Amino acid sequence: QVQLVESGGGLAQPGGSLRLSCAASGFTFSNYGMTWARRAPGKGREWVSAIWADGSDTYYEDSVKGRFTISRDNAKNTVTLQMNSLKPEDTAVYYCAYRTFIRASREVYEYDYWGQGTQVTVSS
Repeated sequence: QVQLVESGGGLAQPGGSLRLSCAASGFTFSNYGMTWARRAPGKGREWVSAIWADGSDTYYEDSVKGRFTISRDNAKNTVTLQMNSLKPEDTAVYYCAYRTFIRASREVYEYDYWGQGTQVTVSS
């Protein structure tokens, strides 16, 4: 069955870095666009970044542009979110997801399958 397992979350200080990974199984990973989204306390799910199936194009939400980098390894069925210059407002549960299209999307509702999430807390 489809599985998306996020890891790499934790506590970071403002200005610090974390690297999130999402291990995928149960589907043809290299065929589909992937995304990272987050849910902060008391808020809805917010789209963060996305990458096309072949990694040829990437998208970023404005508040993370220049700080976060999404990448994928289709040989290892993983998608990664490198997060630098972290801010307290980045605190959230981070989720990965995929949609059954080659092209990625900036809309969370266009993704079909979601992982359970990993907590990221940015605090001094």
